[in-house]
Amino acid sequence: MHRLSGRLAVVATAALLAACAPPSLRAPGEAPIDDDLLERPSSAGGKLRAMPWRPLDVRADCRFRDEAGYTTRITLDVAQSKVKTFNADVDIPRRGSCRIHGPFTQTREKPSVQLRAADGCTVDIWEQGKAVTVGFSRCAARCTPGAFDYLWPIIVDRSNGQCH
Repeated sequence: MHRLSGRLAVVATAALLAACAPPSLRAPGEAPIDDDLLERPSSAGGKLRAMPWRPLDVRADCRFRDEAGYTTRITLDVAQSKVKTFNADVDIPRRGSCRIHGPFTQTREKPSVQLRAADGCTVDIWEQGKAVTVGFSRCAARCTPGAFDYLWPIIVDRSNGQCH
């Protein structure tokens, strides 16, 4: 009896997992879909096209503090997608702080700007409408232990240089 209930549990678990699995995108044996068939027309009746690239220009020397006490200080100067100055300090309440300072090497100018340090810390800077977003990856060594998990991207208003 105990063996039978164990087998039923395995079968029930397998059935439950199968019910939760995402549906297949094509029938077994069906050929993959040609990506050219997936192109959607734009409102003008043609194919969608990527936005043309334009050089990034932004300057900011600002400090921002939100209601929870999360504090950001950033100095950023990018002209024609070339970074002249970049430093960021972030204090995260009850978690610690991060100091993202150079030296950095600029590794990309388009489609977004990227900086990389010898320790692997990478800073990505990209435009989103009137805002410029500054994101961080592999920069935990520049933060107090555990703080990097709570480090948010910094948003800079390109029109006035304010950050939030």
